[in-house]
Amino acid sequence: MDKIPTHGERRGVLVAHFGVAVEVLFETDGQREIIRVKRNSGHVVGDDVLVRGEVLTQMERRSELNRMDARGTTHTVAANLDTLCIVVACEPAAPQGFIDRAIVAARTAQLQPVLLINKSDLAASKKFGSEIHKIYSDSIQLYTLSATSGAGLDLFQDYFRQGLRGIFIGPTGVGKSSLLNALCPSVSLQTSPLSETKKRGRHTTTVATLHALKDGGELIDSPGFNDFGLVDISVLDLAFHFPGFEKASETHCGFRDCLHRTEPGCVVTEMVAQQKISQDRYTIYTEILHELEKLTTELRYREKNKRRKK
Repeated sequence: MDKIPTHGERRGVLVAHFGVAVEVLFETDGQREIIRVKRNSGHVVGDDVLVRGEVLTQMERRSELNRMDARGTTHTVAANLDTLCIVVACEPAAPQGFIDRAIVAARTAQLQPVLLINKSDLAASKKFGSEIHKIYSDSIQLYTLSATSGAGLDLFQDYFRQGLRGIFIGPTGVGKSSLLNALCPSVSLQTSPLSETKKRGRHTTTVATLHALKDGGELIDSPGFNDFGLVDISVLDLAFHFPGFEKASETHCGFRDCLHRTEPGCVVTEMVAQQKISQDRYTIYTEILHELEKLTTELRYREKNKRRKK
């Protein structure tokens, strides 16, 4: 249950995080204030907070999005979200499995994932978009957009008019900040062209920020990242939430804890054999499954060593 503000306390939402300081938007008067925090304070954009002087008290979160980076460090990306907006483009290409990991993370956190195909104005986008639709259109809602031409933006804004709070995530350079500038022109976030030699994006967003959309809803812009390691997600979560396995889950496998490998009565492996699920999609699933099993073994080993040292 949320704490009721006492005399001298103000309630607000954290709308920007600068490392050693945060910006809070207060709900009573709409004023903003920069407040210093410890670098590893644990506060993230989207947090509801109570402020008394220079002291922030974090309220209970209704949801949060976590990811693990390539070094094995866990990051809480944002809090109190309703939807996860996964932004991709024909260039730069997302790493294999990025979209799938993000969808599984969103579903496990009880967030609604949507997939945004940006840069539809580029010639290469037509083929890219067709491939993405073929893989994911039966699993989640897709929007084809162009931050440059404005194509598709009105339809995407309609999605947020019900008062949702979402976050843009995606590899550096896919145009997250450009999209937010187009959706909310008053923001004027810095953008940068791709490297012509490597077709990679340059980091222009260095802090996460929350912005209100004119017709309702809120969007969080976050720094780009190319790795989306899964955190606090079991192998069963993966087996249940992996995009493309929805029809198989409607029928149910022979075993409730089926991991879709060699178990008898597995609907997924049967659909792969019947080419109703592509071998490429199944290979990505088994690769992520192996990663999760390896991570689980490592975490158990670390926990066992901790107990030995006590």
